[in-house]
Amino acid sequence: MAGAVNVVILVGNVGNDPEIRPLKDGKKVATFRMAMTDSWRDKASGERKSRTEWVTVCVFNEHIIPVVEQYVKKGGQVYIQGSLQTRKYEKDGVERYTTEVVLQAFNGQLVLLGSPGDRKADAEPAPAPGKTAAPAGKTPPKKIDLDDSIPF
Repeated sequence: MAGAVNVVILVGNVGNDPEIRPLKDGKKVATFRMAMTDSWRDKASGERKSRTEWVTVCVFNEHIIPVVEQYVKKGGQVYIQGSLQTRKYEKDGVERYTTEVVLQAFNGQLVLLGSPGDRKADAEPAPAPGKTAAPAGKTPPKKIDLDDSIPF
């Protein structure tokens, strides 16, 4: 093989609020955990089954970190594209390894999924008990019945 490709594309839910840490060179790194759940129906028993995979995401891209700080919150859904990177560290005198998805400046991509109202950073406060009106100047989103527009 002439070359290798190290590209990871994931869509999943953020498992914790991102942690932003400064590096020794003055730049920042953002770290968060991400869960991807796969579900299926067992053919033999008919039972619904699921499996969740967890991955650590490290963002070194200085243009993506402000977006992570402001908009990426626990429970939000994101699309990420980065590369796998394994690093070695020592804990309690034992050498350990961890593999992470890394978003560098040249190949990292993060897309916020879901509606803007789903993101906690810019969500409207809940109405007071007994009040159902939308805040002044805002109209509640319309529910669209997709079955009405299907011609068959």
